[in-house]
Amino acid sequence: QVQLVESGGGLVQAGGSLRLSCAASGRTFSNLAMGWFRQAPGKEREFVATISRSGGSTSYADSVKGRFTISRDNAKNTVYLQMNTLKPEDTAVYYCAARPLVVSTAPHDYPDWGQGTQVTVSS
Repeated sequence: QVQLVESGGGLVQAGGSLRLSCAASGRTFSNLAMGWFRQAPGKEREFVATISRSGGSTSYADSVKGRFTISRDNAKNTVYLQMNTLKPEDTAVYYCAARPLVVSTAPHDYPDWGQGTQVTVSS
């Protein structure tokens, strides 16, 4: 089992930036594909971004493409989500998730989840 701890959330004005971090332990991090997901009140959890084990391949939801960047540091067992030009509709609890080997954009494909970090964007 993988333990995941997110940090970096907070309150920011529209147009601002935040960087989320997710520290992993319990498994060899370089064997894990990683994803960021988010869930707003009353809505289902949705895909935000994924990154392959090496970091060489990334994918993004259309709603965040060009504004968010996912990256990872395998030496630090950490995955990041740099969020720029934030909008009120980005307000949600953000979760990182891990799965063996291959990325997926489907939340149900991920067995391991962090506790989430709240991001609130004011207008």
